Amino acid sequence: MKRDRSLAAFERAKRVIPGGVNSPVRAFRSVGGSPVFVKSASGCMLVDLDDNAYIDYVMSWGPLILGHAHPLVIAAVRDAAERGTSFGAPTEAESDLAELVISMVPSIERVRFCSSGTEATMSALRLARGFTGRDKVVKFAGCYHGHGDAFLISAGSGALTNGVPDSPGITEGVARDTIVVDYNDTAGLRAAFAQHGEAIAAVIVEPYVGNMGLVLPLPDFLPALRELCTGYGAVLIFDEVMTGFRVAPGGVQEREGILPDLTTLGKIIGGGLPVGAFGGRADIMARLSPEGPVYQAGTLSGNPLAMAAGLATLRGLQAPGVYPHLEQLGTRFVSGMSEVFTRHSVPHVTANRGSMVGFFLTDGPVTNVSDAKRSDTALYGRFFHAMLDRGVYLAPSQFEAGFLSTAHRQLDVDRTLEMADEALTAVFAAPRGSN
Repeated sequence: MKRDRSLAAFERAKRVIPGGVNSPVRAFRSVGGSPVFVKSASGCMLVDLDDNAYIDYVMSWGPLILGHAHPLVIAAVRDAAERGTSFGAPTEAESDLAELVISMVPSIERVRFCSSGTEATMSALRLARGFTGRDKVVKFAGCYHGHGDAFLISAGSGALTNGVPDSPGITEGVARDTIVVDYNDTAGLRAAFAQHGEAIAAVIVEPYVGNMGLVLPLPDFLPALRELCTGYGAVLIFDEVMTGFRVAPGGVQEREGILPDLTTLGKIIGGGLPVGAFGGRADIMARLSPEGPVYQAGTLSGNPLAMAAGLATLRGLQAPGVYPHLEQLGTRFVSGMSEVFTRHSVPHVTANRGSMVGFFLTDGPVTNVSDAKRSDTALYGRFFHAMLDRGVYLAPSQFEAGFLSTAHRQLDVDRTLEMADEALTAVFAAPRGSN
């Protein structure tokens, strides 16, 4: 495929935007080459500036569970825009979406909207500290909770891809208040609480990790989190920005039957528009200003366009058969990819929950970030470009989950698997180092 216009667009962007992108993983540093610049998208298909079409498994990194440019979402946004794009004053749409979120997410009794997942996690952590009067937070190596200072201590995703897991600009004080434990390391978690328990305000976790690739919890891990937080009076925060409404209507907490004290949300609740939210127990949420002393604010919080898109998306997910269909597609995708990798003697590990999928090019189980780092990232980069050349857009990093939508069909998945077989044949036939 020719991508001359994407190449020119990237050169132009680099002159005015750091690295040519507004979020690091988009730069293709992990896989090499230059990023695809998108012109339009519909359903499960992207179209780039050179009019190449791709089956999309990134889906704007998760929000587009109904697909690109879904008619219900577009109509809702258009109707809202005609009434005004922002007011800086309350609207009934905020209460409509809040009531819908509370009805779907088991642990949320009250919720507040903001404008990004990063805002949501930063605000939830401040609220947990304000509620408990404690300073320390426990996070897990490889989990990513946005670019707040406390979360870029052994971070994953873009920071991991760029080889800078501890970003410059973070103070020693922030680092001292952040305790990092390996994901799935229940013994390490118990040791952290034994040493610092009375000072721990919160534990924040991606209950299914999507930002070092898709890594799932071992059976005892989430129950241990709940037990320890309850026993020591710490606030358990589930970061369901990625998993919320995607792996089940009520997220991981519904699927696993483990209720956190606070939940952070984003992505799907904005239907593709910038949005975030955090919510949970009423007594904790009551500490927020103006009801309580913990301050949090945002000029565009509860933006009417985002509320409209979120309402249309969540209502669309309530149609009969949506989640079984997504589950079936996700299972077909990873089982089929496993068959292809096995056919070409490629060591691999796959995982999926609902429409959230992932694979690592390594042998043995992947339960934490150290396991994930054993992946053959060079092979992934070659495979990524071979798939791109065949019209399949995977995540431009080994360390990211993939996503399907209601717009994907069995035919799309089967076509993708055919292309994966062709791509690996081409990869192993080509000289090493070529894309």
